[in-house]
Amino acid sequence: MFRDLAIIALSVIVAVILVKTGILKSLLTSTKEIKLIGSFVSGLFFTSVFTTAPATVALGEIARHNSLFWTVILGGFGAMLGDLVIFRFVKDSLAKDFSTLIKHSASKRLIAVFKLKFFRWFIAFLGALIIVSPLPDELGLTMMGLSKVKTAVFIPLSFILNSLGILIIGLVARAL
Repeated sequence: MFRDLAIIALSVIVAVILVKTGILKSLLTSTKEIKLIGSFVSGLFFTSVFTTAPATVALGEIARHNSLFWTVILGGFGAMLGDLVIFRFVKDSLAKDFSTLIKHSASKRLIAVFKLKFFRWFIAFLGALIIVSPLPDELGLTMMGLSKVKTAVFIPLSFILNSLGILIIGLVARAL
């Protein structure tokens, strides 16, 4: 569990440095000029709590001035890859830690609720709603990891959900 917390802390520090120094903004601005790469890179950054806002702005600008179709497809693919990295970490590591914490600190009834098939589907559904929204994906990915969604199901689902979210952003940006 210490290793997981250290990785999370390091990723938070790196993300804060990227945002505070303006490196992220410069990267997204420079790739915006290269339409296809900009959509993909912005999609990668679309998934994290620390980089969602600038990535959303970049995706909206790219969609306003370029092909909405390619912005959605490539941005969705980038976001899916970003989500996959987080999902693999959450599913393989944090889910085990969470399960251990529940066993040690909760009653048997609470453990039984977490094992219900309905609860797992409900948590996965809530996670999917978070991923499709412009909110950062970490909470949704954690929910999907805890619900034990298989990676083979998660990959196309993440692509579709993120692409739908980017499509909505693109349509709103074009309307404004």
